[in-house]
Amino acid sequence: MVTLSLTGFYASLLGLLYLGLSINIIRVRLSAKIGIGSNGNDVLAKRVRVHGNFSEYVPLALILLGCYEINGASALMLHILGGVLLLARVSHAIGLSKTIGSSLPRLMGVLSTFAVLLVLSIENIRLFVFG
Repeated sequence: MVTLSLTGFYASLLGLLYLGLSINIIRVRLSAKIGIGSNGNDVLAKRVRVHGNFSEYVPLALILLGCYEINGASALMLHILGGVLLLARVSHAIGLSKTIGSSLPRLMGVLSTFAVLLVLSIENIRLFVFG
C-alpha cells in the first residue's frame, strides 16, 4: 500500500507556516484598514510578497516530494528534503521580513529551496527512467 505520510507531515508543517504568514498580512490589513492591494503600505507589501513567494514555490516542491515518496524514496531522504524545505521557507520569510534587499537568511532560503527542487526533480526523473 502506498502512503504519503511523510509528505503529509511536511505539508502540514508548511501549512502551519502558510497560515502564520497569512495572519501576518491580515493583522496589517486590519490595523491599516486596507482591503485590497497594499495602498502604499510598505510593511503590508513586504508581507504580501513573503506570502506570495511561499505560495509560488512550496506547492511544486510538495508535489515533487509526494511523487518521490510514491516512487519509493527512503524515509531518510524524504526527511532531509522535507526538513530542508521547511527550514528554507522559514529562513526566506525571516530574511525578506527584515529587509527587501539582500540578506543571508533570504539567500539561504532561496538557495535551499532551489536545491530541494533540483534534487527532487532529478531524483524523480532518475526513478522514472532507470526504475
